[in-house]
Amino acid sequence: MGIKPGFKQTEVGVIPEDWDVRPLSEIAQDGSPICYGIVQVGPFVENGIPVLAIKNLNCDYVSNIHQASVEVERLYVRSRVQPNDVVISVKGTTGRVGIVPNHFTGNISRDIARVRLREDVDPKYVFHMLQSGLSQNRLSSAAVGTTRMELSISILKDVCIPIPPTKTEQEAISVPLGLADALIESLERLIAKKRHLKQGVKQELLTGKMRLPGFGEEWERVKVGDVIQKYFCGPSPTCEERNIVNEEEWGVLKTTAITWEYGWDWTKHKTLPRVFWNRPDQEVRAGDVIVTKAGPRHRVGVTCWVDFAPERIVVSGKMIALRPSPERAVPFMLSAAISARDTQEFLNQRTTGMAESQVNFENEALIQAPILLPRLDEQVAITAILTDMDDDITTLENKLTKARQLKTGMMQELLTGRIRLT
Repeated sequence: MGIKPGFKQTEVGVIPEDWDVRPLSEIAQDGSPICYGIVQVGPFVENGIPVLAIKNLNCDYVSNIHQASVEVERLYVRSRVQPNDVVISVKGTTGRVGIVPNHFTGNISRDIARVRLREDVDPKYVFHMLQSGLSQNRLSSAAVGTTRMELSISILKDVCIPIPPTKTEQEAISVPLGLADALIESLERLIAKKRHLKQGVKQELLTGKMRLPGFGEEWERVKVGDVIQKYFCGPSPTCEERNIVNEEEWGVLKTTAITWEYGWDWTKHKTLPRVFWNRPDQEVRAGDVIVTKAGPRHRVGVTCWVDFAPERIVVSGKMIALRPSPERAVPFMLSAAISARDTQEFLNQRTTGMAESQVNFENEALIQAPILLPRLDEQVAITAILTDMDDDITTLENKLTKARQLKTGMMQELLTGRIRLT
C-alpha cells in the first residue's frame, strides 16, 4: 500500500510531511539535560524534600511521597523537577511516564529520568506521545538487564518522536487526550470508591454485624453438610493444556478457576482425556459452590460460587463441588460462610502435608466444617444487595474499558497526524 499524498515514511512510521522527527535530547532545554535522580534517597524525613518514585507517576503526586533530608537532596540539584517536567521510569518497571503537576516541587529517585522541554514544545504532547504504543515498544526494546530492566540516559536521549510544526497544533492534540485521561481517572476513582464501599458493606452484612430491616433472628450455626444436596470431586489426570473446542470434548477445572481475588472463572480449565468424558455426576452447574482442597497452603480452602458454567466442565480431584439445598442455603451465602475466619481456621487445622507447597484436607473435613447462616429469606436479601453493588461496579468497569479503547483510538489517529486539529 502506497503512502498517501501529504505524508512521508520515517523511522517512527508514516507522518505528515510538515511534521519532524526529533530525539528527546534535541527537544530538551539546553541548560537542563535529561538526567537521573537521587541514587540513595535515605530514610523518610518529616518535612523533608519530596522525592518522586515510580509508584507515584501518573497518580496524585500527593499521597505516599517519600521525603529525603535536605542534606541528601542538596547533592542532586540538577535533577530537581518543576511543573510540566516529563518524567520516565528507567529502572525496574521501565517506560512508565508522568508529568509533574503545578502543585509539586521536589526531586526524583534514581529510578526516574527527567525531561525538561524547550519552550516551543508542549510537555503534554510529549507525555501522550511517550505513552503511545510506538514509543512504549521502543522503550521496551531498548531496556536491558537480567534481573532488573534498565534504560540508560544515552538510549533515552536518542528516543525519537514525531513533532507537529507548531506548539499550537501540539496543544490541540494534547487537549482531547487529556480529557480522555480525566474521564479514565474519574472512572477509576469511582470504581475504587465503590469497591471500598462494597467491601465494608459486605463485611458487615456477611458477619451479621449489620442487619437489614425486618430481620432480627440469631444466625444458625450448622455444618456444611446440613445445607447441601450433594458434594462431589472429579479426576486429576494429565491433560492437554487447552480449553475444550467442540461439543464432544470434556474439560476439567484448574484450581486457578477459584481465587479470592477474582472469584469464579470457568475458562481456567483443560481438556480431559477421552476416557474421562461423559461423567455428568461430576459436571459443574450454575449455583454450585466450589472449594479447593489441595495445593499450596494459601490456595487450599479457597471458595467461590458458580454464576455460570458451560456444559461438560467437571471439577478436579483437587477441589470439592457443593450443591446447596435450595431451601437451606443461597450459593453466594454458602460460599461466604465457608470463607469466614472460623470456618477457614477449622479447615486449616485439618489440612496436612509433607510441605507447605503441597497440602490437602479430606472431603469430610469440609462437610463437617461449622458455618453461620441466617434464615433463607435474609440470605436472599443480602445476596440481592451485594449483587446489585457488583452489577453497579461491573457497569462502571465496562465504561472504563470503553473509555480506554476510545483513548487508544484517539492516540492512533491524533499522534500519527491522520487527523489534524489545526
